[in-house]
Amino acid sequence: MRDETIAIHGGYVPGSTRAVAVPIYQTVAHEFIDADHAAALFDLEVPGFHYNRLNNPTNDVLERRMTELEGGVGALTLSSGSAAVAASILNITDAGDNIVCAPQLYGATYTYFAAVLPRHGIEARFAPDDTAASMEPLVDEHTTAVFCEAIGNPAGNVVDLEAVAEMAHRHGVPLVVDNTVATPLLLKPIEHGADVVVHSMTKFVGGHGTTLGGIIIDSGRFPWADHAERFPMLTTPEPAFHGVVYTEQFGEQAYIVRCRTVGLRNTGAALAPFNAFLLLQGLETLAVRLERHQANARAIARYLADDPRVAWVQFADFPDHPSHELARRYLRGRSTSIITFGVVGGYDAGIRFFNAVRLFKRLVNMGDAKSLVNHPASATHRQLSPEALRLVGVTPEMIRLSIGIEHVDDLIEDLDQALDAACRPGDGPPRRQPV
Repeated sequence: MRDETIAIHGGYVPGSTRAVAVPIYQTVAHEFIDADHAAALFDLEVPGFHYNRLNNPTNDVLERRMTELEGGVGALTLSSGSAAVAASILNITDAGDNIVCAPQLYGATYTYFAAVLPRHGIEARFAPDDTAASMEPLVDEHTTAVFCEAIGNPAGNVVDLEAVAEMAHRHGVPLVVDNTVATPLLLKPIEHGADVVVHSMTKFVGGHGTTLGGIIIDSGRFPWADHAERFPMLTTPEPAFHGVVYTEQFGEQAYIVRCRTVGLRNTGAALAPFNAFLLLQGLETLAVRLERHQANARAIARYLADDPRVAWVQFADFPDHPSHELARRYLRGRSTSIITFGVVGGYDAGIRFFNAVRLFKRLVNMGDAKSLVNHPASATHRQLSPEALRLVGVTPEMIRLSIGIEHVDDLIEDLDQALDAACRPGDGPPRRQPV
């Protein structure tokens, strides 16, 4: 099936009720047939459901559907995108290890890597940029993952995934890619060498700003057993789950099964089945929403580029964008609906613009059917130092737009009046600069 069809039908076969919509299994647990059945389920000898912190039939359909779309061998839903990012790293990383990262990351991801992981003895090494050449010198025998966002948020950079994957694999390290901005309908990182893909399904997959959710998809391609000393949690007996050796018992699914049985089982970051149901509804319309998102974004980017009140526009469709050629190669002529631009007048003008919008919603979310606006320096990336802001590509005047599916003329009219307010001096008291 093609992607648009998978997004509607993938991973689901109606049961005895012949329900066309995936049912919501709003239950805590499922009854065992007998003691032998219980033992077999707990030992993962037979498939099935028993306690919904570990798995759920509604979630299972979402996992199967996203696995098909990304081209993996298995997936795990979690309560949020941040939970998925954390679990993807902690599944293969211990105290004393390190991960190597492209710097252009979502603010909460950057903070988790830079400030939280070190308290657990894990070092996050941020490269100067998103290229394989800048990351490679940071990789050593204690590196357990190379991490990047396929399309950086909010920077809008497109990573050369094939080059980064080749570099990581040459050193015996997996590539973990956050594909939230692109979605599997624009870009499939596994096709370009990624080993693990994560999503915040809160964004484009859900698409309506109603539902938190995250997911990890395993490509099944990384040879964990060939690098046994680097990944003992997969290649030696697991004390947190019956002493199982994941690579021996589960083969290509070793990584994702450990995510579930050690990560999810012991942290409890489970996705509620009702949320899985809502995310399935959003996924069904993702393809048609993306078409409108992209058409609106192209029109708005051209409008902003021609406006003297705008200092600069970053949109990968434009030939002068640093990632333009990579966008053409990986997105195959398509574009995202994320636009960043700078308001003439610096930080204070950015704040005035942010305060003046009427139709755009002032949110830190993206990928919504509604158009959203964020001022990263004072919101999502506020906790970063000036040096870190420069590293991730956030400037004081930067505005990030997530373009929705409204009528484009209404959106442009709102931007026009907000730019008027932003470029009118003396509008309100001076604002504190970001730390």
